[in-house]
Parts: sequence; structure tokens; C-alpha cells
Amino acid sequence: MSCSMDDREKSRSTILESSRQKRVPLYVMMPVDTFGIDASGSPRIRKIKALTVSLKALKLAGVHGIAVEVWWGIVERFSPLAYNWSLYEKLFQLISQMGLKLHVALSFHSNRRTSSSGSGGVSLPLWILEIGEHNKDIYYQDQNGFSNDAYLTLGVDQIPVFCGRTAIQCYEDFMFSFFNKFDSFIGNVIEEISVGLGPSGELRYPAHPFGDGRWEFPGIGEFQCYDKYMMEDLRMAAAQEGKPQWGDKGPQNAGYYNSLPSGVPFFGEGEEGFLSDYGRFFLEWYSGRLIQHADAILAKAANMLKKYQENKRTTVILVAKIGGIHWWYWTFSHPAELTSGYYNTAYRDGYDPIALMLSRHGAALHISCLEMLDSETSPAYLCSPEGLLEQIRTVSKKRTIHLIGRNTNEQFDKAGLCQIYANCYHPKAVVRAFTFFRMNDKIFRVENWKNFVPFVRKMSTDLVYLET
Repeated sequence: MSCSMDDREKSRSTILESSRQKRVPLYVMMPVDTFGIDASGSPRIRKIKALTVSLKALKLAGVHGIAVEVWWGIVERFSPLAYNWSLYEKLFQLISQMGLKLHVALSFHSNRRTSSSGSGGVSLPLWILEIGEHNKDIYYQDQNGFSNDAYLTLGVDQIPVFCGRTAIQCYEDFMFSFFNKFDSFIGNVIEEISVGLGPSGELRYPAHPFGDGRWEFPGIGEFQCYDKYMMEDLRMAAAQEGKPQWGDKGPQNAGYYNSLPSGVPFFGEGEEGFLSDYGRFFLEWYSGRLIQHADAILAKAANMLKKYQENKRTTVILVAKIGGIHWWYWTFSHPAELTSGYYNTAYRDGYDPIALMLSRHGAALHISCLEMLDSETSPAYLCSPEGLLEQIRTVSKKRTIHLIGRNTNEQFDKAGLCQIYANCYHPKAVVRAFTFFRMNDKIFRVENWKNFVPFVRKMSTDLVYLET
């Protein structure tokens, strides 16, 4: 029987209304160093015995499931279309045997990090890096031509520069292989699947690159549209607008990574600012291309998920992450959000178009900051994690989409855990699940464990969470 769009909207509204009365399942994200590279260059699971003990403890505490990053750079590491799922087969089996569920994060980004002790983390596939050595334009670039290999530019979404495939085809082939390999797990053990859409898996541009010295908080960040593919797209968009001169470059008066909004003309309300005809054109294009990028990838994923969602015996939801860009939120221009690709200002709701796109695919919106309070931020930086979260709540209700929550910073004290609980059970929230970021040695320390376990149990039973 076919179902009209109105029927689907009514069904989704019913689901969302009923979800308010249920408990909020709590997932714990795997440690950042779960995966390592051995002497032969092959990926492996690190500290498997300690991990097994940790999983048992979390299950006994009442944790619902584990969030696992499934890295493109591990599975398709050495050559195109050569997928090796053995590491994840082993890990998923271990988690399943513990009676835990899974949130799987299909991760098309890199989490490589460099420190005084050397480099670590997972890169993009080695064959992608090899292509990047000859063509740095496959990565996002800033106004000075500086790029990093954290994520492919959306400019190559439809350009076949990856051994005859476009970036979208690479993502689609990876997802198809994943669904085929873990067919029996999906909807039974795997209950949530988030699809990476940018740096850190979030739908955004890498406007605030931390770790390489370019940016530090609370800088406004820089626009990331200077690879040749995005610049060509900008030129075409400007020509269609009848303003070819607008396509030569991005805003030239938008400051630098660590600029503050004051004194930066583009983020002011003058005639050369974000409210000008040029400002509106550029920001519509910049944010619009980001939404198109997500739309294309999520359409592929939603189509693959359809058979599991139509099966009444299985439960699985598609998830998309956005960044919690909360600094300079109380300015008119919201500059840190604009450089990230969220066209959100005092005059325009930048999250509603994203929520509308997600609703078309039945996808939940994953947002961090649930532990944060405005009062804990510096007044000088006009931050508002609470204001941002309230705005996200409003658009999620308007577009009838689920919210998935996460903490941004490590949180073990009672006050912070209470704040998470309050946001998850907020009367306006529709929070479907919460991901605790993340598992490490600290969580099991006596002073932290005695706070964490009661928090988990209250989250799991929808009882009033009291500080006792």
C-alpha cells in the first residue's frame, strides 16, 4: 500500500509524540584510540582485553549501547573498492555478545592528530591521500590556499577524480558494502546509523581547524571555498545571478581565523556586510551547497535503509550530525556559524532549511552542547549553547524530526550530568537518544563512576534525577 506524504508526516508526528513518554537510550562512544596501525601498516583494535572488561561494566551499569566510528580510512584503506570489514566484524560481535546495541557512525573524515609524541588517529584511505598529493583541490581550502586532509571538498561530489568515481559514488559504494556485510545486525543490534557529512562527521565546513595552529577559540574562522571545484561552482552561480564579478573570489573583508567580529566589515551591518546583496548571494550559495551535499548523501543512505524500516521486526534510524557552533551566537551576524556554513543570523533561521532537508529523508538531527550552560561561558564571547539548543528544539518540532543529543566536553560531575538529563527530558525536546562522549579511563574512576551509574539508570527509567 502506498503512503502519501501527508500520511508519512502524520505517522512521524505520532512517533515523535509517543517518544516523549519513553526513556532516552544512552550510548557511550568508543575511546578515541580504539584503533591503531600495527608495524605492517594494517589497522587493529587496541587493548582488546581492557575494552572487553569496560563493555561488561557499562552493560551492568545500564548503558543501552555503544557508539562506534566506522572509518573509511580503515575499511577501504589500501585500494578502491577493496573493503576489509574483519576488524568491525570482530568488534560488533563482541559488543553484541555483551547484550549492547550499536550506534554506527560511518566516518568519511580523518581524525589524525599531531602532538609532541608523534601523530596518531585514522587518516582518509591511503589511495585518496595519494590522489591528494597530486591534486590538493580535492580538499577544502581557505583564502590563502591552505588545505588539510580531514575531509573531501563537496566540490568533488560530482567530479570523477577518484579512479573514475565521484566522491558521492565512493560514499555510496562504501555504504552499500556496509549494509551488505552487516545485514543481519541492522535493525537488531545496530539501531542508529549516522552518516558522516564533513569534518568530525558533522555537516559543516572546516572553518575552525584546531590542532594545526591556524585557529583557536573564540576566533570567527574562515570561509572554506577556495578549491578550484568550488570556485568554478561559485563562478557559475554568480553568472546565473547576472553578477559575474561576484564569482571571482569569496568575501575579501571577512577577517581571519582568529579575528573577533568587531572591526570585520563583512560581519557588520554596513553596505559591505552580510546584509548586502553580495553578502546574501554568497551566504545563500555557501550554505546551500552544504545542504545539497547532505541531501545527496542522505538520499542514498535512506534508500538503503528503507527495507529495514519497513520491517516491523527491526528498528533503525538514520542520523545526521551538525556542529554546536555556539560562540558569537548573540551577535547579529553569528560569524562563527556563517563560516561553518550555517546561514543563521539574527534575521534568518539557518537551521530550518537543514531540518527540512532531514525530514525528507526521515533522518534525526544529532547536536552536541547538551551539558553546557551560558553562564559557564565567557560573556565577552557572546556564547549561547542554550540559545542554540533552544533554536534546534524549535526547528525539530516544526519539521517533526528526532533529536539525538551528545555532550561536547568530558562530563562526570553531578551538575553537568543533571544538565544533560534536563535537556534530554526537556518538555519541548523530542530527544530520541543520547551519546555520552566518550569512553576512557576517567569514566571508571571511583569518584566519577559513582556519579555516572545513577545518571545512566535515571536516563534509562525516565525517573526524576535528583542530586543525592
